[in-house]
Amino acid sequence: MHAFDVLGDPVRRRILELLANGEMTSGGICEVIQTEFGISQPAVSQHLRLLRDAGFTTVRPEGTRRHYAVDPRPLQEVDRWLEGFRRFWTPPLAALATELARGKRERRRQAEGDHQQSETGDNHE
Repeated sequence: MHAFDVLGDPVRRRILELLANGEMTSGGICEVIQTEFGISQPAVSQHLRLLRDAGFTTVRPEGTRRHYAVDPRPLQEVDRWLEGFRRFWTPPLAALATELARGKRERRRQAEGDHQQSETGDNHE
């Protein structure tokens, strides 16, 4: 299954968001997902299995519990693919530097204006 097919489902995206904060048990994941999406435990388990089979999560058994964690490799692949499009939402550094310089000039002009007003006594207070 392609990474975007996996990430296209809101339940699977939410599971990954939960796991981004750290490892969770399948029971903990089920509790949150059932509350937020109103789906059954078997449905949550199917999403967890799909995430595991697609390589987005790892599972660590501990007794009867299963601890899930994010496997970053598929997300890194998605990030590499998105790199070609990042320019559409990330301003170039040169443009950012221009905006910073413009802001500094504006603050300097305002400070000079305030200073001139105080020297001439043109306070309108």
